[in-house]
Amino acid sequence: MTGPSSATTAPAVAPPRPAVVLRLLAGRGAFRLSVQLMGLVLITAWGARDYGRFANALGLMTWLNFVPGAAEKAALKALPRLRLTRDAVAALAVRVAAVPVLVVLAAMAVSLVVAPRSDAALYLTVAAWSISGGLLVTVSGLHRLRDKSALDALAFTAGSVVVGVVTCVTWVVRWPPGMHLALLLGGLLVILGASVALLPRPWLGGGGLPGHRLLPAFGRSTVLLGLTEVLDVLATSTVFGVFALSGRTTESGPFYLALLVSSAFCSLVFYQLKLHQPTASWRMRGTGAAAGRARAAELLKLVERGGIAFAVLLAAGLAVPSTRALLTDEDSYVVLGVLVLVETALYATGIYASFLVENTNSKVLTLTSGAAVVSLVATAAAAALLVPPLGPVGGFAALVFALAVKAAVLRRLIRRH
Repeated sequence: MTGPSSATTAPAVAPPRPAVVLRLLAGRGAFRLSVQLMGLVLITAWGARDYGRFANALGLMTWLNFVPGAAEKAALKALPRLRLTRDAVAALAVRVAAVPVLVVLAAMAVSLVVAPRSDAALYLTVAAWSISGGLLVTVSGLHRLRDKSALDALAFTAGSVVVGVVTCVTWVVRWPPGMHLALLLGGLLVILGASVALLPRPWLGGGGLPGHRLLPAFGRSTVLLGLTEVLDVLATSTVFGVFALSGRTTESGPFYLALLVSSAFCSLVFYQLKLHQPTASWRMRGTGAAAGRARAAELLKLVERGGIAFAVLLAAGLAVPSTRALLTDEDSYVVLGVLVLVETALYATGIYASFLVENTNSKVLTLTSGAAVVSLVATAAAAALLVPPLGPVGGFAALVFALAVKAAVLRRLIRRH
């Protein structure tokens, strides 16, 4: 497959070589590890109050990381199937991903000028950090499609260095959360600028074809593919919102630290799926779509049954006074660890099932996004019920309950389809 421009190479549909996968995982893994260590270090530097504000802001704004990433998912699915319009679609992906980042950066700049020490400035700086990281993910994905995987690994390795250096200095001089985040964002923007500059000129200039002709089809695919992830992460963010509204902001810290373990593992799983997405998209065309959806339905049944079993055990535990005391104990880290394992297993299984469905054809994308809407509502309702009495344990219980609801809804939608 060759395109009209000699500046780019056709994205390969063969799976990445093991050495390439290890190099990429090392880069992403170093970045995730640096973020996790940052959380552990900063809680000793700031104390529970400031760290609680910091963690709550990160938790509420994490969903923005997936807004630019929607364009990457659409590109990874579409580009292996395209020839003449490949450069134009890649250019469109860059533009679609960049626009929301520029909007958030502009809002952050205004808040820093008007009220630099306000909560609004803190939250918008976190938002800018999160969404800029999402754009770096998208740009790195486009580099992988050009068989330039080293740029992906290099970008996130550099990001881990930025996080490590800024965190160490913050721990020594006790910079406040706003200053720490501003420096993290500055380093990330430098890396992002370099990564964008290394993209082929046709992918930055329009690809030689008018983008408005391709925007409706690509825009629909981007919205539906990205909506599922955004809503899933937004559902988690609602749990942090319930912590704040119920006056338990300090407990956002333990919940955030525990959630880092789950998100780190699931992020690596999700990244592995992205590495294989061009191959999967090519394989599940036409008649391969039915097999992919059948496998997804089997996995969703496992998630659904796991969630039901968890709900029964939780109800039984709350009915026994001694067990209830353990579940409501703010320092019940053993229980929290068990919940992390359960939530991680169910979430990772659901990720793979959704991946199989989304890479069959465009007609089923409304199924995954519809199930994600139901999951968001279920998470908010469960968090409002469970977080005030149970704290972090209730937060994870709400996430597990919502995963089971989403699996049940999506499995039935696939069956009707």
